Amino acid sequence: MKLNEIRDNKGARKGKMRVGRGVGSGKGRTGGRGFKGQKARTGVAVNGFEGGQMPIYRRLPKRGFNNIFRLDFVEINLGRLQKAIDDKVLDASKEINGVSLMEAGLIKNIKDGVRLLGTGKFTAKATIKVAGASEAAQKAVAAAGGEVILEPKKPTVLVKGEKTSKKTK
Repeated sequence: MKLNEIRDNKGARKGKMRVGRGVGSGKGRTGGRGFKGQKARTGVAVNGFEGGQMPIYRRLPKRGFNNIFRLDFVEINLGRLQKAIDDKVLDASKEINGVSLMEAGLIKNIKDGVRLLGTGKFTAKATIKVAGASEAAQKAVAAAGGEVILEPKKPTVLVKGEKTSKKTK
């Protein structure tokens, strides 16, 4: 037996049915769609329609809440920061902030700020300016002789009747 002689068993694969190719084919005339009606036509989209009974998406109760004011932080671990400093991608003598992390290629964008997490070892003496940091991360940076400066971003919510900072003419 050779590789080019290997075949499926007879009847293992069913051939493709050519629909709508004459009455003699067995799937001619209506093409297996029955007679008339919405589903016999092209462009049918009856997803979620359950024959007149209340659809499941309307039977089940609504759950949850989507907070539109939630801040989305980019998270970075201390171990990754230390590796970047060791590889000379980041300079520990200068202040490390969101912009320097983006330039170093550690994060893609700043979103609502950077949050520092405490996974990994950190030995560099560095000043890190971030929007948020875990307690473990702050302790680890302080133990290495550095400091974490927190500058949380406040969501800008306008209260009815309050004026914006932009001047309107």
